[in-house]
Amino acid sequence: MFAVIKTGGKQYKVATNDIILVEKLEAEEGASVSLDEVLMVGEGGNITVGAPVVKGASVTAKVLEQRKGDKVIIFKKNRRHNYRRKRGHRQFVTVLKIEGIKAA
Repeated sequence: MFAVIKTGGKQYKVATNDIILVEKLEAEEGASVSLDEVLMVGEGGNITVGAPVVKGASVTAKVLEQRKGDKVIIFKKNRRHNYRRKRGHRQFVTVLKIEGIKAA
């Protein structure tokens, strides 16, 4: 069984025992979180698409850790003007392990 969930402005296709990185969620390590914005649920040929979400569907996940993601380099340059700016950014992320998918 799989589900398409929305969290942090992004969509993720998940199945049981998947490990995903999402935008930071306010939860302690080891805590269980419920993701209620389920856009689609399916198993084999039986697929339910929500409008915009599937009523009564939810995904439960366990928080494995809170950390910073990979560094993103922002580099700006104007040629022939001696203008160069280099900045870096690391976004806070939450590592989730999907424990179960409950369909309506």
